[in-house]
Amino acid sequence: MENLREDEIEDNMSMSPPSVGSMQIAGSNGFGHSMEFMSQAYLHNRYPEIDIQVKDSTFNQDPPLPVYLKFEDVEFKVRNSQVASKNPVKTMVSKVAMPNNVEEKNKYKKILKGITGSIGPGEILALMGPSGSGKTTLLRVVGGRLLDNVKGKITYNDVPYSPALKRRIGFVTQEDVLFPQLTVEETLIFSAFLRLPTNMSKQQKYARVENTVKDLGLERCRHTKIGGGYLKGISGGERKRTSIGYEILVDPSLLLLDEPTSGLDSTSANKLLLTLQGLAKAGRTIITTIHQPSSRIFHMFDKLLLISEGHPIYYGKARDTAEYFSSLRFIPEIPMNPAEFLLDLATGQVNDISVPQDIFKDQESTDPSIDVIKYVQQKYKDILEPKEKEENHREANTPKHLQLAIQVKKEWTLSWLDQFIILYKRTFRARCKEYFDILRLVQAVGIALLLGLLWWKSSIDTEAQLRDQVGLMFYICIFWTSSCIFGAVYVFPFEKVYLRKERKADMYRLSVYYASSTLCDMGAHVLYPTFFMLIVYFMAGFKNTAACFFLTLFAVLLIAITSQGAGELFGAAVMSIQRAGMVASLILMLFLLTGGYYVQHIPKFMQWLKYMSFMYYGFRLLLKVQYSGDELYECESEDGCKTLQSSPSFDTVNLNGGLTEVWVLLAMALCFRVFAYFCLRRRIDISI
Repeated sequence: MENLREDEIEDNMSMSPPSVGSMQIAGSNGFGHSMEFMSQAYLHNRYPEIDIQVKDSTFNQDPPLPVYLKFEDVEFKVRNSQVASKNPVKTMVSKVAMPNNVEEKNKYKKILKGITGSIGPGEILALMGPSGSGKTTLLRVVGGRLLDNVKGKITYNDVPYSPALKRRIGFVTQEDVLFPQLTVEETLIFSAFLRLPTNMSKQQKYARVENTVKDLGLERCRHTKIGGGYLKGISGGERKRTSIGYEILVDPSLLLLDEPTSGLDSTSANKLLLTLQGLAKAGRTIITTIHQPSSRIFHMFDKLLLISEGHPIYYGKARDTAEYFSSLRFIPEIPMNPAEFLLDLATGQVNDISVPQDIFKDQESTDPSIDVIKYVQQKYKDILEPKEKEENHREANTPKHLQLAIQVKKEWTLSWLDQFIILYKRTFRARCKEYFDILRLVQAVGIALLLGLLWWKSSIDTEAQLRDQVGLMFYICIFWTSSCIFGAVYVFPFEKVYLRKERKADMYRLSVYYASSTLCDMGAHVLYPTFFMLIVYFMAGFKNTAACFFLTLFAVLLIAITSQGAGELFGAAVMSIQRAGMVASLILMLFLLTGGYYVQHIPKFMQWLKYMSFMYYGFRLLLKVQYSGDELYECESEDGCKTLQSSPSFDTVNLNGGLTEVWVLLAMALCFRVFAYFCLRRRIDISI
């Protein structure tokens, strides 16, 4: 099956070829030709009126691969955290006291309890229910985001889930995971160039973005930053539509949305549902969770699955809900939104609803809502569930070519180098404000000026003056070690939500992300130390030769690059903003104490610590670059001139040669990054 080429299979299907390639966009000089490439292609159409036209939607130009989704008796359970007691005595007693079957039952909590349904291309299935009923969990299960502890049968074109489906499923989370520093247009263009196939030209990719912007009504905000947190940006509705556009750019066959109307006003929510209707009509299968839609939005759904406490209580056409519950003698006594009526039933709150009186007959429950919920759950099992299972089994099998196509894993749309170039550009644009932060520059220049003034034209004529200059060397080592570690340790913990989302969609190789992130950040870790050393070196009176200056600068940059690798390793290992900072602080303190300045003669049983400290090697390298063992000092003392090698400051340092430290630091910089990559892969792959 793996030997089958995707294009050969899809050619057998009656699908129209992409027509967006015929569009020509003026000013499109290719991806990354200049920093203004994001807006060149769209200057002619910058601020038209927003108008979503479903019938004439350009999404219909390129139908995706049809997906027929069926799920039967789906169950999902999670481990009960209360069972894992920290007290081993209590755990042992509970195991002895409880039978095995009871213990196993209490160990897990069921979230989904036997859900059955089906949906095909062109349909919108709404998952409704009160908070905590299991809507989002079911969405993640059918989307392949939850694979462990799942029971039941889920098929896509009559084929079970496989990694080949990753790039055919679009998943829009409730929280919009978008880079806040990028504009709407930049976000969509980077997604298009990363994910669209190589057989599409640059003009076609720009055209696809243009169509998406128009169909989602994002023309007014296309040049506005996404924003979020403390950064002002687009509105909630525009952000949600951008998230949808981010997914539909690559024509996903199955589009899953978690609470897409959350936080939107009724007008914005209605526009969004109209957009989803247009996407469904183009041949996509759409499933969305929704909490309490308006009556107008409710009637836009083709199918509805109503969930209560993990149990289904209705599955079928949305417009038939009133008829079904009326047949069960549940009738609203006042005019009300159908969604509100259904949620009342799902929670058992029937204050304004007439109910069959036999529900409460012979019931000893003190809470009537429990009786209502149990009644509708039982009626679903008796009436609707057998029909749905029979319908699933009676439906004709999906055509063979669709079964074959769904199993073929899409190859990477771009080569490693092409992915790297695009991700490097995106990373730079997302972090450029951080790189060129005026406060960061003021910090580097200000501390350099302060150190230059404090050590103004220092010399090494006496032991005290030599000790002062050695202290400056160690402070430079401390300053850039701490700056680079804390500049790198938070990168992966901050970006883990973006990385997890894009890795789940198989957007790019993890190695590409790591390489682009490291090299992009490395520019800043080289730029600021260079400015710093240009100021402090000559003010402090170090050796005034070009060779010595560049060797000292090289040593400082090597320390900075090694520190960056260490910071990335700590961040990737813990993947937590709070814990990453704490771990970095503790290890930095350890490196500081074993760096060779505060304690030169470390006890033998603790000496192994200093060999793990790159600050130890960096400090020794700076001393070897700046000083020579044959240099003379203390020439005006009674004992006459002495060599620097005889100074107590260099008791444990041989000032001749420094290649050992260079190779050790280079090896550390490389090893830190290799370990950081594998830690990142392990942490991200576990979460996927």
